[in-house]
Amino acid sequence: MKFDIITIFPSMIEAGLGEGVVSRGVERGLLDVAVHDLRRWTTDRHRTVDDVPYGGGPGMVMKAEPLMRAVDEVRATRGIPGSVVLLSPQGRMFTQVEAERLAALEHVVLLCGRYEGMDERVRETVATEEISIGDYVLSGGELAALVIVDAVSRLIPGVVGDEQSVAQDSFARGLLDYPHYTRPADIAGHRVPDVLLSGHHAEVRRWRRKAALVRTLERRPDLIATATLDEEEKALLDEIQRDRVGQRESGSG
Repeated sequence: MKFDIITIFPSMIEAGLGEGVVSRGVERGLLDVAVHDLRRWTTDRHRTVDDVPYGGGPGMVMKAEPLMRAVDEVRATRGIPGSVVLLSPQGRMFTQVEAERLAALEHVVLLCGRYEGMDERVRETVATEEISIGDYVLSGGELAALVIVDAVSRLIPGVVGDEQSVAQDSFARGLLDYPHYTRPADIAGHRVPDVLLSGHHAEVRRWRRKAALVRTLERRPDLIATATLDEEEKALLDEIQRDRVGQRESGSG
């Protein structure tokens, strides 16, 4: 998987990529991540990447020409990307489904915005899509780029050592993850559920599947409607809902 990240703060991106899963993926030759300083494609001695907005208004706007030249050079030297993503609060929301889509493209360019945004002509002539990582304001697109690279990289075979771990991640099938525990079994009276200490693998598996459904219902009930559930999970969901009805009825009685 190949990523090209264009930014005015390359050290910010490089620091975020220097540890963890992405770093190991690069070391193994499974990921190719190139970070480009946008100022390389400026033409004035001050290396200017922004200017005042036409029509007036607060702040500065990122100039289109350096970004256009940067993407042209990436295409010429690194190959034609499957997508040129403008990281923008106006973009489509980034989800696990979006991560899976991008992972299938093999080469993605990420454009990190700053200031009041980019000249609209970047959207019209360079970017092929816009993506947002959430409905909140960041100082720039660098953190969003790191989020996307991390989420997509996890889906590349071999990047995460345990493939089963990736398959069981939260949102991988539309559900939140089940609770996790490790030693010791008792911390000041807070005990690990007995079933996890039983050694009965089938019961442990069933408990985890049910716990994931309970957690999703409690914290993100909106996910249930679109989650991919098998027959066992559907039966467990019915069981949970019957239990809830029974608890409400006994409480009102």
